[in-house]
Amino acid sequence: MIDKIKKHLIGCREGVVWWLSTVLIPSLPSKNLRYYGYKFLGMKLADNVKFYAGGHIRKCKGISIEEGVTIGPKVLLDGRMGLHIGKCAVIAYEAIIWSLNHDYNDENFKGKGAPVEIGAYSWICSRSIILPGITIGEGAVVASGAIVTKDVPPYSIVAGIPAKIIGTREKKEWNYGYNKSKDFNHFYA
Repeated sequence: MIDKIKKHLIGCREGVVWWLSTVLIPSLPSKNLRYYGYKFLGMKLADNVKFYAGGHIRKCKGISIEEGVTIGPKVLLDGRMGLHIGKCAVIAYEAIIWSLNHDYNDENFKGKGAPVEIGAYSWICSRSIILPGITIGEGAVVASGAIVTKDVPPYSIVAGIPAKIIGTREKKEWNYGYNKSKDFNHFYA
C-alpha cells in the first residue's frame, strides 16, 4: 500500500512539472519569466538565452543551453535522454528535437533514445526534426522541413527527408547571438 502511495505522489509531482514546462511557462507573456521558470525546473541555462512563447519542453533537467542561444516559437525540446545546445545556436519556429522515441519493433513499443548535441553557431531552421542520438556540428545548418537521421558534420548544410548534405557554410569568427542587455522587449517575444 505504501509503495502505491509513493508511486502516486511521484506521478503527481511529475505531472505538475510536465504541466509547468509544457503549458504554463511557455504561455507566460514575458521572456524573462519563461527563462527563470525553466531554470527553476532544473534546466541548465547560461545568462543570455531567449525562449519565445509557445514552446514545449520535455524534462528540463536533461537540457543544458549555452550563452547566446535563441529558441523560437513553438519549438519542442526533449531532454529525457539529454540535450545540449551550444553557444549562439538558433532553433527556429516549430523545430523539433527528440532525444527519445519508441522502438517500433518492440512488442511493448518501449522507448529508446540517446542524447542530442547541437553545435555552437548552428541554425536549426523552421519545422525541421532532429532524431535521438544525433550530433549537429558547429556552424551547421539544418534546412526547413529536413528530418535529420544521421550526424551532421560541422559547417554542412543539410536538407530533405532524410536530410543529406547539399552544401557548406563558410567557417568564420561568428559574431552573433542573443544578448538580453540589448533586448528591451520583455513581453510576447
